[in-house]
Amino acid sequence: MSPDLKTWLFIILALLTAIFCGWWAAAFIRAGNHRLNNGVIGLEQTAIGLGTDFFDTLGIGSFATTTALFKLLKLVPDELIPGTLNVGHTLPSVAQAFIYIAIIDVDVVTLALMIAASVIGAWFGAGVVSRWPRRPIRLGMGIALTIAGALFVMKNLNLLPAGGDTLALSGPQLWLAVGINLILGALMTLGIGLYAPCMITVALLGMNPAAAFPIMMGSCAFLMPVGAVRFIDSGRYQLKAALGLTLGGVPAVLLAAFIVKSLPLETVRWLVAVVVFYTAIVMLYSAYREDRVRC
Repeated sequence: MSPDLKTWLFIILALLTAIFCGWWAAAFIRAGNHRLNNGVIGLEQTAIGLGTDFFDTLGIGSFATTTALFKLLKLVPDELIPGTLNVGHTLPSVAQAFIYIAIIDVDVVTLALMIAASVIGAWFGAGVVSRWPRRPIRLGMGIALTIAGALFVMKNLNLLPAGGDTLALSGPQLWLAVGINLILGALMTLGIGLYAPCMITVALLGMNPAAAFPIMMGSCAFLMPVGAVRFIDSGRYQLKAALGLTLGGVPAVLLAAFIVKSLPLETVRWLVAVVVFYTAIVMLYSAYREDRVRC
């Protein structure tokens, strides 16, 4: 990727980020203190942002772990979790994208098309999810968490594809990857993390696994401001929790990317898988119980 093209990607991402920040600030002012639930900064929410975005930067993913912690600690109502994830993790994801697009080479056409597809998916997905009632969200997130837990287990058992050595896609493979990223962008708005399925897609199509980092982090960074704006407009997120994720997440990204850089993550993935499976069961049972009450 030439420096000029990288520069244009950074300019567009900076503009999207500025629009998101301005939109969120305006909503914050309109909301007033009654939306903050006894204070602006929540220590628990900030700690969750610090931990989840630290491991997110190293490739674990933040959506499943954040959902699990929100559910276990009863910090955010189930119906507000998707919006809170998308709003609160936006700025940490942007920081990751700036770092990994800068340091890892990948074909610009492949990167740009996959990012554009994820943004389009997120725009339409957020418009749908922001209007859903609580039970479909519980069902969707329960299924999403089950898939995430299975991916963690498969990763630890070396059942995921190893990938190849190419840094570009073309022809039918490229358009297949674009189509998959369109779907993944829409699913991000439900709280289904893009990292693992995007990494699997890249590997199955023969790309170097390292190329997945700028693709998946760039996709999230470009799509999340777009999707988050729709959640902000609808009010379907918890402001205090989203602020905590942001305040803890941004420094965590810098710590993981520039100081820690890598860790033995197998044990962490096993622990996360257990917590995620447990939360999936709780979420699905809550949806089942709500349906029984209605009957």
